[in-house]
Amino acid sequence: MTTILVVDDEEPIQELLRFNLEKEGYVVCGATDGQEALKHVDSDHPDLIVLDLMLPGMDGLEVCRRLRSNPKFQHIPIIMLTAKGEEIDTVLGLELGADDYMTKPFSPRELLARIKARLRRPNSLDETETQMIIRGELRVDVTGFRVHVRGVETELTPKEFELLRVLVAHPGRVYSREELLERIWGYEYDGDTRTVDVHVRHLRLKIEKDPSNPDYIETLRGIGYRFKG
Repeated sequence: MTTILVVDDEEPIQELLRFNLEKEGYVVCGATDGQEALKHVDSDHPDLIVLDLMLPGMDGLEVCRRLRSNPKFQHIPIIMLTAKGEEIDTVLGLELGADDYMTKPFSPRELLARIKARLRRPNSLDETETQMIIRGELRVDVTGFRVHVRGVETELTPKEFELLRVLVAHPGRVYSREELLERIWGYEYDGDTRTVDVHVRHLRLKIEKDPSNPDYIETLRGIGYRFKG
């Protein structure tokens, strides 16, 4: 059974999500603050976490940071819930390793679609992709999920790795933000592509000598991104 941890201090949202998720066959556990959430993660090992940013005591950003810094839990997908006007916190959450976010008030149907997308297995390898891709000083072990930059292993989040894998496998090909959003995050363009931009920026910080003048991932203004061939 697939277990989902819902972390939110608002009882109506807890009840709404529990009802909709259990109707889809998921096992749901709940937490109303950050400390309780971390205890549930340790004991219940959820397959996905729906995490509100505004929590009493330890907020959602700190919960996200702690989970992503722990190798035992950093693979668990996290979907953040944010209130309107929390744009800075949303970007910080994505940079800390959250996989996705939704703004309150949200559609339960849309959230379910995003949860299903996050739980879906990573995209199968294209026939053109090999197990090891070497581009300059960048070495990507596709099946081993490992990346070495200038001889040093670099730790990427699951979504950063998927993004790099897609781009590096097809050097020179231009991917629009909408295409990357659908291919990697698993849902169609909904008007906001910040998720892609934040992950590209974070990825550049990890693989580029000079992120402001990248050797690998090139931005095509108004179009999208491509890996330099």
